[in-house]
Amino acid sequence: MGKPVPQCPIRLGEPCTLCSPGATGPQDCGLVWLVMDDPDLRERLAELRRERAAATTAA
Repeated sequence: MGKPVPQCPIRLGEPCTLCSPGATGPQDCGLVWLVMDDPDLRERLAELRRERAAATTAA
């Protein structure tokens, strides 16, 4: 079995591609930090996650 691939918490359903310079994964990604630090962006991400979960459940 191979090494697990971390998933990007921002680009739902996509693997972490280390798109932020200096990041080693989602845990120290500047983009993740910016989104999670902004209440409006964090809420919008939560909405997208709920929509995705509902669509997955319905399918």
